[in-house]
Amino acid sequence: MPLKESEAIVLRTYPFRESDLLVTLFTRLEGKVRGVARAAKKSRRRFGGALEPLTYVKVTYEDRERQELARLDACEVLESPLASEVTYQRAVALGHVAELLDELLPDREANDAVFRLGVSVLSHLRGTEYWLPITYFDLWMARLMGYLPDISECLTCGRALNGSRAFFHALADGLVCPEHKRLASSEMSAESRKMAALMLKLPLSAVDPASFAKLPGADLRKFLLQTLERHIEKKLVTRGMLERMTC
Repeated sequence: MPLKESEAIVLRTYPFRESDLLVTLFTRLEGKVRGVARAAKKSRRRFGGALEPLTYVKVTYEDRERQELARLDACEVLESPLASEVTYQRAVALGHVAELLDELLPDREANDAVFRLGVSVLSHLRGTEYWLPITYFDLWMARLMGYLPDISECLTCGRALNGSRAFFHALADGLVCPEHKRLASSEMSAESRKMAALMLKLPLSAVDPASFAKLPGADLRKFLLQTLERHIEKKLVTRGMLERMTC
């Protein structure tokens, strides 16, 4: 079969057999693709550092008849997370992006909007600011997956929330007004709701980091992560790490 070429984001790598690596890629051409990089642990000539998680690459691969895994032929690094210092906080943020992409995306289903979002967020995770790109990523992943409800009105009665108090619960979609909140609900501030509305209108590059620094958005992230976990029906490993970073 002919070789395929695509931009891709490396999501995961696992040891496979004696010297091979099993690689999960999010390709622009075909969505999530799993493949084998032959002898990748023995020789770095063909792949170099291109198989490090969250590396943005141009990959060449071949689908083999009656086999689930593709054969990776070569990878060219377009942008590497190792080009700048990887602190613990940045490593957690990068791991969170990889985990969400891997958990939320089906195999072999192209999604150009999500791909462009991933590349944009990774380019903004180079420095010491990670809360803004992570919150933006979580919000837009919920939106693009079709999981994000309208957060401008009460889910129960339909009343516009505007600047009034709003609450959410781990077992329910959307926000509700004080009259309809459940026991053990959490509150989302009016400021966080305004920030979410702004993020849904602007590209990440146009959101002012200084404004976000005054409002870290922990309540918004909690709401988004609860929403995503409810739909994938499992706990995200990186959620606990992110929460500990806010302590």
